[in-house]
Amino acid sequence: MVKRSPAKRHIFPRMVRFADIDSLGHVNNVRFFDYLEDARLGMLHIDPYRAGDAPFKGLVVARHEIDYRRPLTFRADPVNVETWVTEVRPVRFTLEYEIRDEKEVFVTARSVLVAYDVDRAAPRRLLEDELIYLKRYLAE
Repeated sequence: MVKRSPAKRHIFPRMVRFADIDSLGHVNNVRFFDYLEDARLGMLHIDPYRAGDAPFKGLVVARHEIDYRRPLTFRADPVNVETWVTEVRPVRFTLEYEIRDEKEVFVTARSVLVAYDVDRAAPRRLLEDELIYLKRYLAE
């Protein structure tokens, strides 16, 4: 798979909480999924580009992949969760993430999300405004 550089990344600053630290002194591997969720919700629901737009409704996570690159320990400064889109299809899209600071990448990850009609309990097509928004963050 050829890696493309993203045109734009959504940046979500995330504080490392003391409660995130495990007995080994670094952020517990399961807690990183919380970091990804916070960033994903920030991107898809409260991003300033979405002002005035209806929020995404009925998205489900179909797949997560995560690679732990370096231990992340407690710190006063937040880390950034950078998120961008690498694939958009009629019913699903793929997000890539890096949890990082200005010097190091601690985690890389990928999520596949599927548009979902809650009333019908079935997948649905992405709406036009959703597609337009996702393309703002689509890698070139």
